[in-house]
Amino acid sequence: MSEERFGEWVAVRREPDGHVAELVLDRPKAMNAVSTEMARNIGDACAALAADRRVRAVVLSSTHERAFCVGADLKERNSFSDADLSRQRPYARAAYTGVLELPMPTIAAVHGFALGGGFELALSCDLIVADPTAVVGLPEVSVGVIPGGGGTQLLPRRVGAARAAELIFTARRVEADQARELGLVDLLAARGEDRAEALGLARRIAANSPVGLRAAKRALRTGWGMDLRAGLEVEDAAWRSVAFSGDRAEGVAAFNEKRAPRWPGE
Repeated sequence: MSEERFGEWVAVRREPDGHVAELVLDRPKAMNAVSTEMARNIGDACAALAADRRVRAVVLSSTHERAFCVGADLKERNSFSDADLSRQRPYARAAYTGVLELPMPTIAAVHGFALGGGFELALSCDLIVADPTAVVGLPEVSVGVIPGGGGTQLLPRRVGAARAAELIFTARRVEADQARELGLVDLLAARGEDRAEALGLARRIAANSPVGLRAAKRALRTGWGMDLRAGLEVEDAAWRSVAFSGDRAEGVAAFNEKRAPRWPGE
């Protein structure tokens, strides 16, 4: 993989064909706690990925052996004035929305602690792969705040309003097996294999039409929370955006010629 750095603590790695990219959290001395600078780095990396038409799937991963991300950098926050906290907020929001709004499918590879903002980064992905060491949760009310990286909106969309309320109000941590049962994560990998499993899944996804993948994600995301009739209109608009594309023509031709498609990506 090639690697591009975004500041000291965030990297983007691309596989040789450019179709699978890895957004890497790399602040091991702080267990990937998200400081103001790291939030800015994540936002910048996401902007670069969103603009790269070669990328068909993204894996969000961590270099730390015992943590995906422990959330906000509370040591930094402890030194903040109210004005400092207000100034940080746009960078924090840009980091979380940057992941959430990536136009291609995204997969979080989670091991160890994924707490607070760390779990919100994972929730911002389309799928979450975890290994047995994973511990997830949104403990913000235990330190006097609330989930502010999308957790109050993303968690109920995964597990329902009542379950999300219980998890947020109690601030409890959930280990991997129960997290899978509750739908907090989607797939369980063998110990230490979350990244490999996520990359394998990303490669399977990336074999498909890039135009189709982006349109399908747009339909899924835009249709959240809509009634069925409105959702079907969203789906129809997404269908029309791909029905007359080069990818659609190539997909049909490849099927009939019994060969692998060569997606033009347009």
